[in-house]
Amino acid sequence: MATGDTVLVTGGAGFIGCALAERLAPTADRWVVLDNLHPQVHASGQRPDALHQSSELVVGDVTDPQTWDDLLCDFRPDIVVHLAAETGTAQSLSEATRHAQVNVVGTTEMLDAFGRHDHVPGHMVLSSSRAVYGEGAWQKSDGTLFFPGQRSHAQLAEGQWDFPDAASLPSSSIGTLLAPTSIYGATKVAQEHILTAWAGAHDAALTVLRLQNVYGPGQSLTNSYTGIVSLFSQLARAGKSIPLYEDGSIVRDFVLIDDVADAFVAVLQRGPAGRSEPYDIGTGLATTIAELARSIAAFHSAPEPHITGQFRDGDVRAASCNIAPTLAELSWKPRFALDEGIARLQEWIESQV
Repeated sequence: MATGDTVLVTGGAGFIGCALAERLAPTADRWVVLDNLHPQVHASGQRPDALHQSSELVVGDVTDPQTWDDLLCDFRPDIVVHLAAETGTAQSLSEATRHAQVNVVGTTEMLDAFGRHDHVPGHMVLSSSRAVYGEGAWQKSDGTLFFPGQRSHAQLAEGQWDFPDAASLPSSSIGTLLAPTSIYGATKVAQEHILTAWAGAHDAALTVLRLQNVYGPGQSLTNSYTGIVSLFSQLARAGKSIPLYEDGSIVRDFVLIDDVADAFVAVLQRGPAGRSEPYDIGTGLATTIAELARSIAAFHSAPEPHITGQFRDGDVRAASCNIAPTLAELSWKPRFALDEGIARLQEWIESQV
């Protein structure tokens, strides 16, 4: 991204969008945010205070063709950062149409609008998700690699959390099959494929970032689907014992919002590149939810977390990533350890409530 570029950020009034605007909006000629201010994320329905003042907020829906025509009638963005998405993994199983409408149709409406207005952005950046991998690859004790796919409801109901004689491996855009286990994950795969096809047909540059579990200051404290770090933090702050699903050994890669925003900045400042594979953005470290919960509980001197044995259909047992290819090609690396990120989040929550 060069000084003076015009930038469109869909869903840019959200968690990641606000962090990105804080870093880059002042240097853009125009930083335009298209966001519907959905009440699940924006309880007040008002422009968030965290959105940098130089950002031009357009309240509208990515699924509405008229919104796009009104926006593009006098605006030709050099760069498009596509963040707009419904992100509830469990919620997507019961609200599949909503997720598909926003994530898939919202993306195609954007591209159709570019076509109607004869515009091809110089660089498009998609915020994708680790959910595209589903369960990812596992390895048996004899070294055999396999992709187990989705755990069935019956398997989970019997408490069979893991796959026999096997351990999970970190996912990578180079080599890990795409096998989502949620509607949300399937729609993110569709987004990637749709944008890749369109960009290829129009000689447009596309960069895809597959994010692990993002957390940190600025995260919604009212959205029940926003992530377990925020939920655990509020429970521990209230002096409650944190409940752990399954046996507490669910694995995730928790990456602080600052590191995620820095990854987007690195991509935008570098500009279009020849890389065709997505970038995996995380810490590269696997953490169990029990480890996470104990760290948060210790911060607040809250009771020891407890295991409930509950589970969510469509949830994966393990999700982490190999960031070595990203580190080799992108001028970026994660800077914050989990304990430091947790402390920053707790301090921010305290300032909010």
